[in-house]
Amino acid sequence: MHQIKEEAKEKVIVFCPIENEKEKEYQFAEISRLCFSADLEVVKIFSQSIDSFNRRTVMGSGKVEEIRQFLKENECDCLVVDYQLTGSQLRNLSEELQIKVLDRILLIIDIFALNAKSSEGKIEVKLAQNRYLLTRLSSLQGSQGRFGGKGAGMRGPGETKLELDRRKLEREILMLEKEIVKIKNARQQNKVLREKNGIKSVVLGGYTNAGKSSIFNLLTKESIYADDKLFATLDTTSRRLFLGDGKFCLLTDTVGFISKLPHELVESFSATLDEVRNADLILHIVDVADRFCQKNIEITNNILDGIGATKKRIVILNKCDLLTIPIEIQKNQMLFTTKNKNKVDALKSLILQVLEE
Repeated sequence: MHQIKEEAKEKVIVFCPIENEKEKEYQFAEISRLCFSADLEVVKIFSQSIDSFNRRTVMGSGKVEEIRQFLKENECDCLVVDYQLTGSQLRNLSEELQIKVLDRILLIIDIFALNAKSSEGKIEVKLAQNRYLLTRLSSLQGSQGRFGGKGAGMRGPGETKLELDRRKLEREILMLEKEIVKIKNARQQNKVLREKNGIKSVVLGGYTNAGKSSIFNLLTKESIYADDKLFATLDTTSRRLFLGDGKFCLLTDTVGFISKLPHELVESFSATLDEVRNADLILHIVDVADRFCQKNIEITNNILDGIGATKKRIVILNKCDLLTIPIEIQKNQMLFTTKNKNKVDALKSLILQVLEE
């Protein structure tokens, strides 16, 4: 027997431009979870008020020097910036610090690339990658080395090399957009057929890692992948769910949400988001034990409202077994835990009740 050596995680430092001092702790926690989900080890987090914003490098010259000194004494593979950078800012930071640089969008796309399993998911990720590169092409041209090789920021469906060639990218984007249109058309036909047969669509939505896939598995007796990482489930899965009294619905598990959802991802994942937009009912899953629970609820509601999703929603306060203090339950809310299977019938009854309202 031989032991397979586990590949060492990339070590990264993180820079957070702070827009609101009150949300600093939330920002640190979220970007740390994103890095963990991309299999990156965070060595240190640097921050600076957005008031000190530098158009060339985002951070001020003093902060650049502070990070440069840190890198001289500590081995790191990459700098992650919790901000949407332009191509020139990516290049300038990389040249100033002599290190690979990822911004928030590329980090999220990278996590999606790790988790895309279906052909649809891979198409959506590839489209997001290409759109990201195309808008930064003029600044990144000639510096492909920072994005070549392997590791975070270079992963993608099939682990193909990201080519910085405008004509190639434009051709590929056009082809991928046509594939997305086909997917959307097929979904629309399924919707028409579903409505014709009187089958209601119920979608699991919510902030990423709230427990959507675990609840889906419990309700449908399936075993789709679930993990304690952000965006562990990327691919859409639908199953018939019997609600009792001879009635059933189509239950769908979809990708989770996050704050400052990148525009590139909203556009590229429009086919997936259509599942949420076209649902008759949304089960808004909330990790009620998360200390940032209320903030996550606010983020999800803003995204759902922004894409025009139905107002018919049930808020499932998941992981209630971890609560240490009682909380007030409002209308169309219920406490839930996957550890108590007796909760399943109560949830099904509530789904049926709200669908028939």
